[in-house]
Amino acid sequence: MTAPDCSKLHIDIETYSSVDIGKAGLHKYVQAPDFQILLFAYSLNDQPVEIVDLARGEQIPTEILDALSDPSCLKYAYNAAFEWTCLSKWFWQAYSIDQWRCSMLHGCYCGFPAGLGLIGTALGFEEDKKKLATGKALIKLFCTKHARGQQGTIWDTERIQPDMEPEKWELFKEYCKQDVVTEMEVERRLEEWPVPATVQREWELDVLTNAVGVKIDTDLVEGALACHAEITAELTAKAKEITGLANPNSPTQMKNWLEGQLGHEVPNLTKATVADLIAEIPEDAPAKKALAIRQELAKTSVKKYDAMRAAVCEDGRVRGLLQFYGARTGRWAGRLVQVQNLPRNYLESLDSARQLVKTRKTDALKLIYGNVPDTLSQLIRTAFIPSTENHVMVVADFSAIEARVISWLAGEEWRLEAFRQGKDIYCESASQMFGVPVEKHGQNSHLRQKGKIAELALGYQGGVGALKAMGADKMGLSDEELQEIVTRWRKANPKIVEFWGSVEESAYTALTFPPCRPQLEEPYTQICGQPAIKFCHRKDKYDLSMLTIEIPSGRKLFYPNPCVGTNKKGFAAIHYDGLNTANKWARLETYGGKLTENIVQAVARDCLSVTLNRMNLNGYHTVMHIHDEVVLDVLEENADLNAAVRLMCEPISWAPGLPLNADGFISTYYKKD
Repeated sequence: MTAPDCSKLHIDIETYSSVDIGKAGLHKYVQAPDFQILLFAYSLNDQPVEIVDLARGEQIPTEILDALSDPSCLKYAYNAAFEWTCLSKWFWQAYSIDQWRCSMLHGCYCGFPAGLGLIGTALGFEEDKKKLATGKALIKLFCTKHARGQQGTIWDTERIQPDMEPEKWELFKEYCKQDVVTEMEVERRLEEWPVPATVQREWELDVLTNAVGVKIDTDLVEGALACHAEITAELTAKAKEITGLANPNSPTQMKNWLEGQLGHEVPNLTKATVADLIAEIPEDAPAKKALAIRQELAKTSVKKYDAMRAAVCEDGRVRGLLQFYGARTGRWAGRLVQVQNLPRNYLESLDSARQLVKTRKTDALKLIYGNVPDTLSQLIRTAFIPSTENHVMVVADFSAIEARVISWLAGEEWRLEAFRQGKDIYCESASQMFGVPVEKHGQNSHLRQKGKIAELALGYQGGVGALKAMGADKMGLSDEELQEIVTRWRKANPKIVEFWGSVEESAYTALTFPPCRPQLEEPYTQICGQPAIKFCHRKDKYDLSMLTIEIPSGRKLFYPNPCVGTNKKGFAAIHYDGLNTANKWARLETYGGKLTENIVQAVARDCLSVTLNRMNLNGYHTVMHIHDEVVLDVLEENADLNAAVRLMCEPISWAPGLPLNADGFISTYYKKD
């Protein structure tokens, strides 16, 4: 019996594996020999939810098994990549990812947070927090490995079976069924705000990219961890000798000792405070030596090496490094190793340093490079390697993509012309600001740094504070001089300044109209600029209000429950619902510069997405991508950097006149060129 045409199958599963999914990731989790699907809850065509107790020997109905393989049946799940991966492994069948729909993606696309609990709160679902906590406790009870407890108790085992806790098991089954109900409600509530087909295809490609993963140099990882352990022990011993502390790594102990040495209060031991203290303490003072050791130890990033070790699969690859739609703009986020936040490398002799680490020659590292922790930190990128010895990595990234996008959106012609001619934007910006020619290594070259800091800090309506956040105050400039940079940059970029105002005004205009209901009337749309950015405010049939911003690709940015209110200073401000810095659903406010930043980053993200699709269609295998950079795993004899760069620079149909440029390199390991 096959599933009916155009059918829908909503699914939620509960699983067991002795591997910690939080540390090792989904793909290593399912590769564990003891991986098991315990419960399979489902609803076919919105019928009442059923559950199959696989752990107790029940079988999934043939009709549902057929639906899983039927191309005409769409499979829905919350975080569908999990269900797709687990079911593919459990049934040893390559289910086609294009038949799956992810309700978590749907929520994220519409501006809501990831997680059934969070989106349920955001959408106003009734929620019993105590029950939610109980559900998490049941998952911990039945789905994870336990430390053995006292002999003769149920905890005298690494795993709790259903028959050991029958009442809790029945409760667990109800929670599994409820997840399907909640997931179906999410889809129902968001049906008027569909995920575009282009975004769905991007998600499918992302799932497949994560499933393949990237190879790890395990010798380098193990060598780095060994060298770190050795140098940490050595430096800690020196710190103990200097301070007499039992644990000089303890912030409390070190802070108290320093205050005794210096005779004044030490506010904290942050990176900036330690650097300031080192600068002011005399050379031979014990406190200076102790802080220098602390500073050296702080430069390492072995947590990423630990993450690689925890997540690497049997074939030496790490999978699941990318989180699709990890931000409101649609940008990707990092997972496990956090590849979106890797330390830079500045060492010229990376090959030699890698070899010394792999052979665990800590003394040689210390002799040649001095700071061993910092050297290990710089080598983290190089732990990502091609799949085989006859493959290489082709790495290509967009050049100044956000600066190009904002120039294109605002129509700042002098900037666009500079990009078309391949000129240095920092020099050109400084030249416009100060009215003199600026060359990188020639006349007025000292002004280039001011142009650079202005470009990096001021594009989204930033002021003196933004310059300071980028480190401009470390250049010895006064607040008056910093304000002059702000004034000069804005005067040199009138179209961009005008664009900030147009974006804010368009949002205000859209919000001041009564929100329409498209099933009754044509939605009012406020258009900003050329290329057109479209602002719309409307409500759906569930009374959910949305401010949407449609960008040139056709994709939309969503701001739930928007309104015009007042900020802390009593001025009018745009407010909407979103996650705050404490990861709580709360009221947030925004303004023209921030909305501009969202729009620009979203357009830049779509340029990357177009590139990823082009790479895929041209037979390239993308193993990961970081911000605006693509990392390809290519057979060495076929490696062609120019061909990859050309694909990145080809015109984009929805972005006529956007001057793209890219550059890159070929290497036997990943690095920052």
